[in-house]
Amino acid sequence: MTRNHTLGVLCVLLSAVLFSAKSVLVKLAYQYPVTPETLLVLRMLFALPFFLIMLWMAHEPGKPLSPREWLGVVLAGSAGYYGASILDFWGLQYISASLERLLLFMYPTLTVFISAIFLHTRISRRVWLAIATSYAGMGLVFAGDVAVDAPHLWLGSLLVFGGALAYAAYLVASGELMKTVGAARFTALALSTATLCAVLHFSVTQSWTSLNHLPSPLWLLCAALGFFCTFLPASLITQGIRHIGASSAALIGAVGPVFTLIFSALILQEKVTGLQAAGGLLVLAGVVLISLKPSPRPVE
Repeated sequence: MTRNHTLGVLCVLLSAVLFSAKSVLVKLAYQYPVTPETLLVLRMLFALPFFLIMLWMAHEPGKPLSPREWLGVVLAGSAGYYGASILDFWGLQYISASLERLLLFMYPTLTVFISAIFLHTRISRRVWLAIATSYAGMGLVFAGDVAVDAPHLWLGSLLVFGGALAYAAYLVASGELMKTVGAARFTALALSTATLCAVLHFSVTQSWTSLNHLPSPLWLLCAALGFFCTFLPASLITQGIRHIGASSAALIGAVGPVFTLIFSALILQEKVTGLQAAGGLLVLAGVVLISLKPSPRPVE
């Protein structure tokens, strides 16, 4: 294993750990009197300067965006990134951090469906098996939460699943737009659009003066969400993919929900039932299956 490969693995692994902590930090923030809109706007505002600095340092060349590209970036940032984030934050009010992470982690299967519908890609038998495995596992996880009588389970699950669907659409759109817009430029512009949506949403539903009454620990949690759970893992995963490739990165990133289960049990004292543990393993197995590249056929 080369030094660059080892560095790539470590970057992806650390990225998965940091992303996994997001759900736990949001649940900790909800212990204070705060709305999802407040949490999200502060998270985005804390993260935005770092992404703009990254764009400036990248010096990524590119021609001016066409009207169609601008429309794609705006839709990806608003309906995709911001839509996924606000639905996720709403859903976390009602369900456990561990269930939220496993629901969100179904985005690879949703990405396959969206790509098949809009980009006309073919779904192989291996991918169908991965999808069936993931959804069977999610059924067990869901049954485990029903067993502990979680209130508003259906509402929270549907909101987070909607967030996973929006994020999958964002990934499909980003994969196409990055080809012409550029990776760093697309990320910065899409995140700026999402931040603007968060600011507008907060301005309509909340009062900016309400931020004056937020406790200090909540500000620290929002700053941690913006830097450690948004900017830093996004930067690390980019570096990891450069060294080991997207497929290997997806496989390593599959450990994310496992870390969330551990953090939830240790920090939030969330109980993990046997059904949930078995379901989580099935979800991870499905993600691994869908992330593996098919072996090339031998030349006959």
